Amino acid sequence: MGHDDPMINRAGTDEDMGKAKAGTKKTSTRSGAAVEAKPRAKRKRAFSSMDQAERWLDDRTNFERVRPHRVDTDELKLDRMRALMGALGDPHLATPVVHVAGSKGKGSVCEMLAGCLAANGYTVGVYSSPHLVTVRERIRVGAEPVSERGFARLMSKVRDAAESVEAEHGPATYFECVTAAGFLCFAEEAVDIAVVEVGLGGRLDSTNIVEPLITAISAIQLEHTAILGDKIEKIAAEKAGIIKPGVPCLTIQQDEAVLEVFEQTAGERGAPLMVLGREIDFTQRFEAAHAMGPHMRVCVGTGDQTLDHLPVPFEGEHQAKNCGLALAVLQQLALRGFHHSERGVLLGLESSVKNGRLEEIWDTPRVIIDGAHTGESVRTLINAIGAHVRSDSMIVIFGCAADKDVDAMLAEISRGGDKFIFTRAQGNPRAMDPGDLRKRFEESHGKMSQVEPTLKDAINTAAKGVGRDDLICVTGSFYLAGEAKALFLAKKEELAAAGA
Repeated sequence: MGHDDPMINRAGTDEDMGKAKAGTKKTSTRSGAAVEAKPRAKRKRAFSSMDQAERWLDDRTNFERVRPHRVDTDELKLDRMRALMGALGDPHLATPVVHVAGSKGKGSVCEMLAGCLAANGYTVGVYSSPHLVTVRERIRVGAEPVSERGFARLMSKVRDAAESVEAEHGPATYFECVTAAGFLCFAEEAVDIAVVEVGLGGRLDSTNIVEPLITAISAIQLEHTAILGDKIEKIAAEKAGIIKPGVPCLTIQQDEAVLEVFEQTAGERGAPLMVLGREIDFTQRFEAAHAMGPHMRVCVGTGDQTLDHLPVPFEGEHQAKNCGLALAVLQQLALRGFHHSERGVLLGLESSVKNGRLEEIWDTPRVIIDGAHTGESVRTLINAIGAHVRSDSMIVIFGCAADKDVDAMLAEISRGGDKFIFTRAQGNPRAMDPGDLRKRFEESHGKMSQVEPTLKDAINTAAKGVGRDDLICVTGSFYLAGEAKALFLAKKEELAAAGA
């Protein structure tokens, strides 16, 4: 690519990423009741397109786009979600579920677990958030997001159900509607099992209406303090809200105050609590084998089940515990009829979806994206790049929300980067002004940096200053990472069309 040519020429488009893979159809819930919609209001005409469905959805309250101090915590309740699901025929009860909460790592746990289940022959639904390029990414069967046509059809049903309960419960939120569409999709596709990631907190999260087989909680950190509380114990209590009576809960070794909260909640609800490295045998090690390059390996044992020396598919030492947690959940599922082979587990780990987790989206020059948006997550990103990614130098393209711990993140990128470009995501109303970022960075760290008004400009500027063995890292928010991925997907399509 010549230095005079812009690296990115146009914005990304939201193409249909393929229809969801169907499994064997089921006609009943686990309790034996038929899964049929129960319309309580006259049906409107179905959405004719993805765009039409998204326009309706975008009119819903979306806490992901609201500054935390403006969030009305009275909106965080489950009565409306239960009523919405009731109007749809309670599809969330039609599918066995693993429910995963946590401050950091829960998405990685979900992806590794889903990959292992799929590779062992199960049809797996995955519900996750936020998305990078398209909202359809949040609802997947296997690796395939729901199709544009499928999303529009699902959202038509959700709209009708939401409007039927609105008079009594108020307007459904963005997240509630997408969550409802996810459960409806999994019931209709008759998936064997669904891996469901909590959105915000746990206790009052819209996903917390499920009756799971297993719950899992990854690392707890201070996050969303304006909503969840300003102490680690308060946040742990919100996450522990997913623990259900009699349902095993698995977690990792972490702050003793956090574990005490989990133990108290589990004890009150009669739920077995198993901790990686305590009730569950767990070891990890770093390996630099020539074939795979630098990576982590883990051993996990529960009872007479063992999985030994398995390679962790995601970079970074922190991902070893996430992988161990996913494998421990897999072992618990085996006790409930979801069997696996070690070969299937290996293949599943290899196929785990990175989706914004130190994900390489371009190879010449190398461009990686990561949705890190806290000081701790940026630290783990910088450490993972140092341990796993070879480069002569790294240009960091950074943008973040104004309500985040900006100084902590700037300190971490200063530690790992060689050149710095500040910009902002176009789709984030909470984005901090890049000029203010540059001022705070240079005052605190005394390093030179640049400002570009858009991410596309920042990428093109970076591309002019990198050599063959250099690296461009885009980080600071999921919005920024997602915008970068959309731009490069569009670039690939453009090059493919030119070569056709």
